[in-house]
Amino acid sequence: METSGKVKKGAAGRKAGGPKKKSVSKSVKAGLQFPVGRIGRHIKNGRYAKRVGSGAPIYLAAVLEYLAAEVLELAGNAARDNKKKRIIPRHVLLAVRNDEELGKLLAGVTIAHGGVLPNINPVLLPKKSLETATKEPKSPAKAAKSPKKA
Repeated sequence: METSGKVKKGAAGRKAGGPKKKSVSKSVKAGLQFPVGRIGRHIKNGRYAKRVGSGAPIYLAAVLEYLAAEVLELAGNAARDNKKKRIIPRHVLLAVRNDEELGKLLAGVTIAHGGVLPNINPVLLPKKSLETATKEPKSPAKAAKSPKKA
């Protein structure tokens, strides 16, 4: 029926009557777990800039995913050290504060129900006296003997 050599196209650029392709998310294309499309929407709606490049939400999603994975791995190790199978805010705090780079990044952050790092100021620890440190404890065998006369 077609008089011209052109093939009629339907919706989304596919041939008429052809099967519809399954959509692939931006997160799957980027190989990420974090939602690239949602992050892009929040960047646009946040009015941080008039225009947003296509790579910006991908990059931001990758950075956020890396940070989340790093914190969760360290918190999981802290939970295992405390013989627990479930990560609680205390484990997150211990993970962040014991890591130099994450501690610097989250220096001004308060983690609710995290507590504080265990720390006792050395000034408050009991002092060891000089006498006990220099003298050796007398053994009962040496104390019983009398000194020999020359």
